[in-house]
Amino acid sequence: MSSHHQPSTLAALGRAWVEAWNARDLERVLTLYDEAAVMTSDRIPMLGFDASGTVRGKDALRAYWGKALGLLPELHFTLIDLFVSPDSVVVFYANERARKICEYLRVNEKGLIVQGSANHLQEPRRMHGPDAAGPAPFEGR
Repeated sequence: MSSHHQPSTLAALGRAWVEAWNARDLERVLTLYDEAAVMTSDRIPMLGFDASGTVRGKDALRAYWGKALGLLPELHFTLIDLFVSPDSVVVFYANERARKICEYLRVNEKGLIVQGSANHLQEPRRMHGPDAAGPAPFEGR
């Protein structure tokens, strides 16, 4: 097992990820990612990016997250917990509006994030209501 895949290293990556976002330092966030990283989120199409909800590569991540940061001046994540597996960490956090989110981050042998997925907790009315299949309004990364 690579040293980057040790539970303590993955947990440290999760904490560093939260700290970088809370510093609103996009370049610091991007240093955690591989050049070819892929990110998926239901928020991506809401900002005019790929309708599939996926961005690929650091340049696309920089454009997407740069736009999102401009719309979220109060952005702040409160870490709730970290879950680790041999090659990933799930960062469970609440944003500045107390919305709970799980961010899945898979790393390569260098310890850089190669795949990320933002998983937003759906409100009960959205899960079971008539518009359950529709996207929520843009409220964060």
